[in-house]
Amino acid sequence: MSTTNFCPPASVWHSTSTPSPELNAWLFDQNSLTQRLSALCQVGFVVQPLNEGWQSLSLDECAALNLAPHSIGWVREVFLCDGSQPWVFARSVAGQAELQQANFDLSQLGSRSLGQLLFNEQAFSRGPLQICQLSVRQLPVIAQQQSAGQQLVWARRSCFKKDSLGVLVAEVFLPKFWQDTNPTLLG
Repeated sequence: MSTTNFCPPASVWHSTSTPSPELNAWLFDQNSLTQRLSALCQVGFVVQPLNEGWQSLSLDECAALNLAPHSIGWVREVFLCDGSQPWVFARSVAGQAELQQANFDLSQLGSRSLGQLLFNEQAFSRGPLQICQLSVRQLPVIAQQQSAGQQLVWARRSCFKKDSLGVLVAEVFLPKFWQDTNPTLLG
C-alpha cells in the first residue's frame, strides 16, 4: 500500500511542554506507548502495517539520525489500533548501512510492535522526546482519512540508539484516540 512521505520540517519539532498537563503526560511519557495503549484498549491492541520498505529518507530524518542527506533507510508505517480502530499513526526509520552493520532486521516485524522490541532490547536507549502539532495534510492519505474534521494533530518522536544504529520513531495521535480515551484533549 502506497503512502505519501511523512516529513514535517525539522523546525516544527520542539521539546517545550504544552499548557496541558494531561496532554504532556502522553506526549512526553518515556515509557512504552505500546504498553500504555494496550492497557486502554477495549477490543485489543493491534498493529496494522501500512507500508514498509527501503526508501530515501527525508532530510529531517537523516539529520535526526546523523546520516548523510538522502540516505537510504528502512521505513515502516503502521497504525496502532484498538481492534480495527486506528488510534496512532507511527513511522519508524533507520539507515540501511547502520541496520546491516547491527544485523537488525526490521523487515521481519510484520504485525508485531516495534516499541515492544525496542523496550525489551536492553541495549537500546531512548533519546529526548520532541513534539509538534502537525497539519493533517502532512500525514499520508490513509492517516488523513482517520483525521476527518481535524486540522491539527499532536505528534511526538524520539531516536532509539544501540551502538551506531539509530531508529527514529514518530507517533501521531489520531482524533479517535482522544475521542475514545480523553475527549477533553480533542481539538
